[in-house]
Amino acid sequence: MQRVIISDTSYLILLDKIGELNLLNKLFGQVTVTQEIANEFRKELPGWFKIEGPINKTYQKILEASLDKGEASAIAFAIEQEDCLLVIDDIKGRKYAEQLGIKITGTLGLIIDAKLSGHITSVKPMLDKIKKTDFRLTEDLEKRTLEKSKEA
Repeated sequence: MQRVIISDTSYLILLDKIGELNLLNKLFGQVTVTQEIANEFRKELPGWFKIEGPINKTYQKILEASLDKGEASAIAFAIEQEDCLLVIDDIKGRKYAEQLGIKITGTLGLIIDAKLSGHITSVKPMLDKIKKTDFRLTEDLEKRTLEKSKEA
């Protein structure tokens, strides 16, 4: 199983806001975050989260010139891992991670995976909850998410 690293603190906050943080545990078991992400989350993380960070802080410092500390720390940590999945929604951070050869997904990708793997029965109720938050969910993105989850 891949090591899962959450790099987008806003993603954790979003799942927490809609009452679905446990979805990560259902999908992956243990989830790894960096200390910077844990600090940005500002709440106690459940016990199935593990806090680790990059050994080589140089990558992180270089990335911090363009990204926030949480994203920079997670990408730097992911670089050092053999097989990991980086969960990130920020477009700039996604581009950096992809250029570095890191496998990525985002909030909606994980929700689709949860549906297709049987952890949830429908993505629509989750999308409805997300729309009540400050997450930017365009009609096109909602439509594509429903199509990919076979609900369109």
